[in-house]
Amino acid sequence: MDGIAVGPDGGEKVGGASRQHRILAELPEFEVIELRFGVDFEGVDPHVHDDHVDSFYVLDGQAEFTVGGDVFHAGPGSYVAAPIGVTHGFRNAGGGELRLLNVHAPNVGFARRLRRP
Repeated sequence: MDGIAVGPDGGEKVGGASRQHRILAELPEFEVIELRFGVDFEGVDPHVHDDHVDSFYVLDGQAEFTVGGDVFHAGPGSYVAAPIGVTHGFRNAGGGELRLLNVHAPNVGFARRLRRP
């Protein structure tokens, strides 16, 4: 196959007890990871990237994103993108699991970092 096709149980599973992720695509232009966070996940502190766009599509659960100076509550079907140089972070804002589709463009090795023990 010349493209990428991943079924619902496919992809490479990485992570631990409270973070169970699935790497779906790794190309030089982008990487795509399904992120899963339990209710005990405290969040990702606000940070900035100077080399890629970091974007998120909410698949399930409730998230609270900080992008720039704004706070955005996001449920399933919501999309958030932080362009290069924009401060962003997020946390699980619901009472259940939070599932996000995370896309980095271009690929900056996030999936590789998730593989580390």
